[in-house]
Amino acid sequence: MNRAATVLAVILASAVPALAHHGGGTFDLTKSVTYEGVLTKVELVNPHSWLYFDVKDPDGKTSHHRCEMRSVHVLARSGWTKDQFAVGHAVTVEAAPDRIDPNSCYLNTIRFKDGTHMDRYGQYVKGTGGSLTEVRGPVVTPDAAKREARRPTGEPNISGDWAEEQLVMANPRGTGGGLVRLGTLPQIDAAGPQARGGAGRRGAPPAGPRLYGGTELTGAGTAAAAAFQQQDNPRFHCETTSILFDWTFDGAVNRITQKKDTIELLYGQMGLKRTIYMNVKDHPASVKETRAGHSIGHWDGDVLVVDTARFLPGVLNGPVRNSNTLHVVERFSLDPKTLKLTRSYEADDAVYLKGVYKGSDVIGIADAPYAQDKCKDQTFINYSQQVKK
Repeated sequence: MNRAATVLAVILASAVPALAHHGGGTFDLTKSVTYEGVLTKVELVNPHSWLYFDVKDPDGKTSHHRCEMRSVHVLARSGWTKDQFAVGHAVTVEAAPDRIDPNSCYLNTIRFKDGTHMDRYGQYVKGTGGSLTEVRGPVVTPDAAKREARRPTGEPNISGDWAEEQLVMANPRGTGGGLVRLGTLPQIDAAGPQARGGAGRRGAPPAGPRLYGGTELTGAGTAAAAAFQQQDNPRFHCETTSILFDWTFDGAVNRITQKKDTIELLYGQMGLKRTIYMNVKDHPASVKETRAGHSIGHWDGDVLVVDTARFLPGVLNGPVRNSNTLHVVERFSLDPKTLKLTRSYEADDAVYLKGVYKGSDVIGIADAPYAQDKCKDQTFINYSQQVKK
């Protein structure tokens, strides 16, 4: 096997099934429908954006429809802006239908009257005359040339806006395969159409007890996971999931601000704010329990160690729940050469976890600025029952 084929094999083996990340809801992703209509509205919000359009039915009546798109975070990083969707203009919408709601769909492609189009996972820049041009890779490459590696006090400079590399489908329409990292698209494209259609296929899960973060759940944890439904997911109610899950999920841009005695973490997801107290040794007993918990930190050489407790009961990472005994230790380390910020974490919760829940993630300098989260959950609305025919 040559080097290119070996690299591609590694990319495809590590791809994540799309539904594991986003959930297919009630959309039938095996089918396709096409609508000729007129654009009426676009909402660029979380947890999913929505495209609204009217269709003239064969009987002459007008029906109202909507199509789900990706979150506002990833759309902004992919070059999507509200002014690209002119209300009142004719559009062709290609989508997967909803099994329950005949007036809702899952956007694959929107085609405009001028011949341009936008695919669900497409990355776009403005070309000649303002026309849209698709790029197979990041829309913006961050310039870190002037970034100081350390603060005047000596600690690594981790202040700024950060984001995980986007996860996209190799097929920009969002059909077939799984999610891959944006930077791997050139290798996948070089391998040809078959690779684009098959990216993300994985074998059967390993036998044995189900593990979450490397640990089994307790009896209470197993029962809670079995009862967990999509409606129980906090993000579908515009609420924080957990400090672990929301840090990188769905391509949000986070902001870190280092101050004299504190470090602030602003999450792009749901506007969660964490304050890490750098000159406090223990968690005060009087601290109110919150989804962010109470965080104390210190530098161990060039590694920021953060200890967090005093959590409200909630969801650690669906379907795993957490109690108020949850305790999390995170370690943030910045690679001065690649400017990648790695976070490793360990969590224990005697109520729901048998052992230690472990994981890690990597973020880089963001290719878009931090923006305050705008969330308007429309996931569980049956649109066909909301609109007048």
